Amino acid sequence: MKIAFATQDLARVDAHFGWAKNIAIYDVSTAGHVFVEAIEFEGDLKEDGSDDKLTPKIEAIKDCAILYVAAIGGAAAARVVANKIHPIKVGKPESILVLLEKLERVLKGTPPPWLRKALAKDQRRTFEFDE
Repeated sequence: MKIAFATQDLARVDAHFGWAKNIAIYDVSTAGHVFVEAIEFEGDLKEDGSDDKLTPKIEAIKDCAILYVAAIGGAAAARVVANKIHPIKVGKPESILVLLEKLERVLKGTPPPWLRKALAKDQRRTFEFDE
């Protein structure tokens, strides 16, 4: 299952989704995690009420099940959820690696219903083929 992290430094979840300079994407399973890619965003990312900067970010994470952020605006959260991505807000900057390890432990145990649903969605995605 792919997980996205809004980050300025590629090491911590420390960014508001709309203002994030980078989105780091990892593939996570009970067996561990693998770095997939880091997507860098340029231009004016500060708060300005413009949703135009969200479109490339939503496109970048469209195959992720979870998005970790330091903060996210209401319009952005609605768009993320509409794309069947579960946003998770962290209270303070947190290490991406620590969050990945926590998620792996949850996956090995009894994941909550929303996470089981995300896992099921990810497994269905694996078997969808373009014609």
